[in-house]
Amino acid sequence: MSTDLQLTSAPPPAPRAPRMDRDRASAALLVAATVAAVVWVNSPVGHSYGAFWGTPVGLSLGSASIQLTLHSVVNDALMAVFFFAVGLEVKDEVTIGQLSERARAVVPAAAALGGLAVPALIFLLVAGRSGDAHAWGVVISTDTAFLIGALALIRPRHPARLRVFLLTMAVVDDVGALTVIALFYTAHLRLGALLVAAVTVGLIALVRFLPSGRGPVYGVLAVVLWFALHAAGVHPTLTGVAVALLIPVFAPRRRDVENVEALTRAFRQSPNPRYAAAATRGLRESISINERLQVAVAPFVSFVVLPVFALSNAGVPLDAGTLRGALRAPLFWGVVLGLVVGKLVGITGATALVDRSSWGRLAPGLRLRRVAGGAALSGIGFTIALLIADIAIPDPVAAAQARVGVLVASVLAAGLGWALLAVVDRWSPPVAVGKTLLRPFDAQRDHYRGRPDAPMVIVEYGDFECPFCSRATGSVDEVLAELGDDAVWVWRHLPLVRVHPHAREAAEAAEAADRQGRFLDLAQVMFARQDHLEREDLLAYADELGMDVDRFARDLEDGDVSRRVQDDVDDADLMDLLSTPTFFVNGKRHVGPYDAASLVTALRAPLHETGTTAPVAG
Repeated sequence: MSTDLQLTSAPPPAPRAPRMDRDRASAALLVAATVAAVVWVNSPVGHSYGAFWGTPVGLSLGSASIQLTLHSVVNDALMAVFFFAVGLEVKDEVTIGQLSERARAVVPAAAALGGLAVPALIFLLVAGRSGDAHAWGVVISTDTAFLIGALALIRPRHPARLRVFLLTMAVVDDVGALTVIALFYTAHLRLGALLVAAVTVGLIALVRFLPSGRGPVYGVLAVVLWFALHAAGVHPTLTGVAVALLIPVFAPRRRDVENVEALTRAFRQSPNPRYAAAATRGLRESISINERLQVAVAPFVSFVVLPVFALSNAGVPLDAGTLRGALRAPLFWGVVLGLVVGKLVGITGATALVDRSSWGRLAPGLRLRRVAGGAALSGIGFTIALLIADIAIPDPVAAAQARVGVLVASVLAAGLGWALLAVVDRWSPPVAVGKTLLRPFDAQRDHYRGRPDAPMVIVEYGDFECPFCSRATGSVDEVLAELGDDAVWVWRHLPLVRVHPHAREAAEAAEAADRQGRFLDLAQVMFARQDHLEREDLLAYADELGMDVDRFARDLEDGDVSRRVQDDVDDADLMDLLSTPTFFVNGKRHVGPYDAASLVTALRAPLHETGTTAPVAG
């Protein structure tokens, strides 16, 4: 049996385990920094907290100058780097990742809108007559850093899809919240600076067309955009999101990789500085700048930006007088209920509405009940909540009550999110351990041999470069010969590209062939010629089979073909399938030998024992 520790796809996603470990370590630092901030501000030297973070910081260039504090440097400048990192990841997912299908991207975007609107309505219902109705913006935003960190600490089963969903939702949430600040909590927008910002955004969009040196140009223009937005009165952290969304991302192209191989071969044959530079440049440019920046920026964001942010923002006074006043104040309860109840109801409700409509759908394996757990965690609000509290509430006593409300709501939301995810994982876990087939056989979607309404169903996850899969399908031929019309064999893709480097493209070739009704024909050829699965070989096989080769080549580049393969990979990941072949017999994971006799025995056993047929999607 061919095994691999991690399923990968083309392009290979960032390794999930290291990313989750980084999130977990970052979350631990966030919690430590938060506790340190609370202890500091409530200690005998608590007055030094505000004094330290209020330290003036200035920058002058000729007659132009900008005056900040350490606190605003963290919230306005360092957090722009955080939003830049988040934007890069979202751009990657939306362009070539799990959210590249529009229907899947619509759902988290709609969830974000629900998470903006419902909390504000609840706040106005609770505190609308208290004189603090204008502070409704305090409850609209989710703290992205704490949200992702909390998810990493809670460690629900198979969090990858939930993480992508929440990350995308949080970016839309942040853009919406920052827009609210610009429209409702900014006294004066400076049109001249806004015009400079707009022109700068246009220039950033054109940088991709430069032949070289794009990185430094992006950096310079990002700094210009930050200063322009700050001067315009718009929260400058939007710079991070704007720049990230304008940086291109693309899957590694085969011709680029082959060019690097040729350059490396030339360097090995004749080592010299010119070949070395060309090979280095080719290696770098074969990967999109988006992916390179994700790798470069992530450690700085996780272990510097976020802990410093928590230390500078979480210092909320918790003296007895403040707490007593807060418990009696509608403002406090409006903040708590808006964040804790509003986020849960708004995000879950909007997700359910869109998912059940024709507008969008959740990614495979992501259920509404798991979204509800993430929605509860989204009630963690720090960054923009505390920022708006400072802007919208001039009374220091009321502002303190709002900050206490944000802190209490964040603790309650974290606890509620943990409880919901724990309950879901315990009582209604994702069908992820692989004992039961996650997605039943669907004759309209799946590739199969046999009668679609046969009572016995055998589903095989495999790839075309795995020699064990070729032998396995040979045994399946015997199974079908033995059972006749009583059995149907179903093929699903599980390309283990780390050990079978051509498996992904072979799977996509099979899907391209399916568009001409030749899936099984090409599959048989690829199994017989597993040592020759380069693109040129696949095109030659298509020609041998009498297919329209030009159409076949175009279909190989079609995003829908890649996503069709990725859907099978996603299902396999959710079921923890790490090897090929993996069989499901009548909906249950087959463990043990997969020779013809063993498979026939397994297929017949459930029918004799239960008298039921395998599940089929209808």
